[in-house]
Amino acid sequence: MRMREPFEAYFDDFDKVNIYKSNNFFGGKSRFYHLKDSRDRIIELDLVTRSELPNGYVHSVLTPREPIEVGEEYYVYDEHCQKTPAVYSHITKTPKFASDYDFDGELGPVYSKEAVVFRLWAPTAHRIIVSLRQGSRSVSQELERKLNGVFEASIPGDWNEARYSFMIRCNGKWQESVDPYSFFGGINGKYSIVVDPSTLNLPDRIPLPPLESNTDAIIYEASVRDMTSANNIGVQHPSTFRGFTEESPTACSRRTGFSYLKTLGVTHVQLLPVFDFGSVDESHPGLYYNWGYDPMHFRTLEGSYSLNPDRGAERVQEFAGLVHELHKAGLRVNLDLVFNHVYNKGEFALERLVPYYYFLMNQNGEFSNGSFCGNDIDTQPMMSRRYFVDTCRKIVELYDVDGFRFDLMGILDVNLMNEIAAECRRIKPGFMVYGEGWNMPSFVPPEIRATQENQAKMPDVGHFSDRFRDTIRGSNGDLGQKGFASGNIGAMSDVMNVMAASCNEHRYDSPEKAINYVECHDNHTLWDKNKVACHGEGSDLRDKRQVFANAVVLLSQGVPFLHAGQEFGRTKEGVGNTYNRGDNINQMDYHRRDRHSSIVRDTRRLIEIRKQHPSLRLRTAQEIANQVKFETISGQCLVYRTSKDADSLISFLNPTGSWFQYDIHELGHVLFDNGDSNQEYTSNLVIAPYSVVICQLGG
Repeated sequence: MRMREPFEAYFDDFDKVNIYKSNNFFGGKSRFYHLKDSRDRIIELDLVTRSELPNGYVHSVLTPREPIEVGEEYYVYDEHCQKTPAVYSHITKTPKFASDYDFDGELGPVYSKEAVVFRLWAPTAHRIIVSLRQGSRSVSQELERKLNGVFEASIPGDWNEARYSFMIRCNGKWQESVDPYSFFGGINGKYSIVVDPSTLNLPDRIPLPPLESNTDAIIYEASVRDMTSANNIGVQHPSTFRGFTEESPTACSRRTGFSYLKTLGVTHVQLLPVFDFGSVDESHPGLYYNWGYDPMHFRTLEGSYSLNPDRGAERVQEFAGLVHELHKAGLRVNLDLVFNHVYNKGEFALERLVPYYYFLMNQNGEFSNGSFCGNDIDTQPMMSRRYFVDTCRKIVELYDVDGFRFDLMGILDVNLMNEIAAECRRIKPGFMVYGEGWNMPSFVPPEIRATQENQAKMPDVGHFSDRFRDTIRGSNGDLGQKGFASGNIGAMSDVMNVMAASCNEHRYDSPEKAINYVECHDNHTLWDKNKVACHGEGSDLRDKRQVFANAVVLLSQGVPFLHAGQEFGRTKEGVGNTYNRGDNINQMDYHRRDRHSSIVRDTRRLIEIRKQHPSLRLRTAQEIANQVKFETISGQCLVYRTSKDADSLISFLNPTGSWFQYDIHELGHVLFDNGDSNQEYTSNLVIAPYSVVICQLGG
């Protein structure tokens, strides 16, 4: 924000200096201004306009008489010999800046036993000094400014496992920064670490066949911490990368943690953020709890999930091991990336290297706040886009993950998302890219926001369907409002639309884009929502409601998404936003899982049915239009027919307390009936209250 100090100056273009002066500071005026650089050279400034602002400042627009040199340190002087740094601000958003400082080479540390080379992109920086510490040995060296805004230094010697940071002189002050291009960081992000890549003990890759379609995926969202934070579940290293895949005799016998996860039959595990976030003290991880949507570093892993957070290489090895073990179990891994904002803009490494460049800002110096965190990442400038695309590419290459979920994706732009999808699918066919395509009030022009409204501009990017969620579950904002699964049959046409992946209503042009869900880490769990919406109903009936909602998710066209614990009625004690509420509320409760084992059993069976029947996994909007049919029984029970080649199913979803019958005029094979009202083979189906029946035809 501007106009906090009595005298401020900003380079907002190569020929434009904006000066703001408080009326309390020499009346806010000066007869003349000039620039002075670090070599004591004077550049006169000519006044273009001057205006009185209603907040008590005088705004002067001036132009320098000589070209400025980006990276030089300038001060603006007034007639009283008062001075203020000339801050490189909106100049970084100009086409000339983009053209002059484009660089497509490799950035970051490059290790060899003979020397380590550091390379940073920082066009507006005046000086950069790197400091290394390796045991009792230390050295500091200034980086040399090269072409295109790149700084570089080569430090002789073998610096494996050395800690380092940079001192950056920019806009009149020194600030310390870690290396935003490094994958190896120290505890609480205080330093980066040089690592000899040949010393990394990474597991062998386990190739899994690529998905033929996103609709073949069944996504299960889980937290590294929550899956193993409960006591006495047989995990030696709870709440860590290592603990996530531990299997002891106790864990196996009790089916906890990874031993349990492997039994569900899902195809993809989506992990809540695993890259460095600022809201947990890594030296005392038990003191704080957080989901991790507070990014401080986009490439370094979160230290609180590591057994040794001060050893950067061990974090990488531990997480690579987690991915390896999941792949060995046939499970793919999707990562939740938070590219829309940062935890602390002032301390963020990229901001210290090139202030203002990486954040959405208008010409008045105001920052976009579509994320409601006070800083929205700007992915449109070339070097910003390149950084984020390269980050995604390197994550895939290093860890062999299988998909990315993007938090508040609507703050990003369609070009970035298309580049990420293309690059990741080039490396790994079948790679999944999807996110929250909400239309957030950011400075990104609406026509290029990565939102659901622009889904047609992103052919390989999926979107969480809030329409599906609200139709089946009921409103997030009003806990008392019922959805179809809790008994609201008044919007049956909406149910038909969302179960057809919203393709018939042209919300999405492909079922691969519809991420169907009724519960995720955000907001109340479905169980807690139904406790209010279905007040007065007993636990047994709410068990049936839970199975019913899970069935709608798993039977619908599109991509099914389950939140960890949804399969046993997970509760967070009625708290809607538990992002920092501690392990006691957020942990997976395996005792509760055992008490609600019937929900687990039915959900597991529904997962199995989806995987066995291609008619539930149609791949195009045209297939859905031709091969999905709906009707109702008395406007209360939904009849859902699907077919593909020899596979033909008829499913019944009854959210009411009434009984229904339906004659299918042939002998059908009942695959699922949680109302226990039918024989395995029958032609006259009985649909019990609050039940789901799935019947295979043509067999």
